[in-house]
Amino acid sequence: MKKSLVLLIAAGAMVACNSKSKSDQTKTEEKAVLTKCTDVTAETVHITETYTSEIEPFKENDITPAASGLHIDRILVDVGDRVAAGQVVATLEKTTLRQQESQLNIVEDVYKRMKPVYEAGGIVQYENQYNMQKEVVENLRRNSEVRSPISGVVTARNFEPGDLFGGQPILHIMQIDKLKVMANISEQYFADVKVGMPVQVSVDIYPGETFEGRVSLIYPALDTATRTFKVEVTLPNTQNKLRPGMYARATFDMGTKEGIMVPDISILKQSGSNERYVYVIEGDKATRRSVRTGRQVEDRIDILSGVSVGEKVATTALTKLSDGAKIELAGSADNR
Repeated sequence: MKKSLVLLIAAGAMVACNSKSKSDQTKTEEKAVLTKCTDVTAETVHITETYTSEIEPFKENDITPAASGLHIDRILVDVGDRVAAGQVVATLEKTTLRQQESQLNIVEDVYKRMKPVYEAGGIVQYENQYNMQKEVVENLRRNSEVRSPISGVVTARNFEPGDLFGGQPILHIMQIDKLKVMANISEQYFADVKVGMPVQVSVDIYPGETFEGRVSLIYPALDTATRTFKVEVTLPNTQNKLRPGMYARATFDMGTKEGIMVPDISILKQSGSNERYVYVIEGDKATRRSVRTGRQVEDRIDILSGVSVGEKVATTALTKLSDGAKIELAGSADNR
């Protein structure tokens, strides 16, 4: 009898504890999260995009003669010298040229002596030999003087007078009175970039200073791997402050568009992924919504997809919210 009474008392206690636990759990589940919210609004967004690159010479050229195996007679310029297009920058030894000129004189003499004898047509072999020798001499004459095809600055010199030319160029020349910057731009802006549009270029060596260039060439095909297209920006360098190889940032003004804006504090990032999401207020509940973000303008971010104008997003107590959580809106000017 006593044993049965003890069992009844224990069972009653367990039922009471379970009832209290369920009651506490219900109260916890029903407790609302106090949060603030703001409206999703439509605003005009000014779009600028910045791309990093290296400054390149507008043109550059390796100075090499057409014939190899010749000794260099003179090099008329040195590293740092400025040259003009067509200027002679090096000469090659003329021993071979003189030998071939002598041979040409002999062939020409034979041709002229034999021509009256074979006016009926037998002179063809002498004429061909003469023309071939003349071509050899003209080619050697062209290569006895090496000219620069561009105006620019000598940036490398690889030989000295007396060296046997071969293997690498005699000189390297860069045109730097104007420069260029190459940018790989996202395909979404293909229709916005035009030849002639201004581009602001900055370099680390001149903080706070910008240099204005212009789009000079738009490559017609996109890179299928990166979904970008290449753009060439020409950059005047009349003051010679810029140099090839400098690290540069080119900023393009892509115009304006109508954007859907939310405060940056309302956007959360899923740990371990690139997913961004917000909590949309629907009645007295918070709904988690994945979003695709665009540009940030001051403290607001353009939402490309995921929310619509007129909806409300939570801006406080975000770490306490979950999908479907019950919420209570705190009184604030942000709660519009």
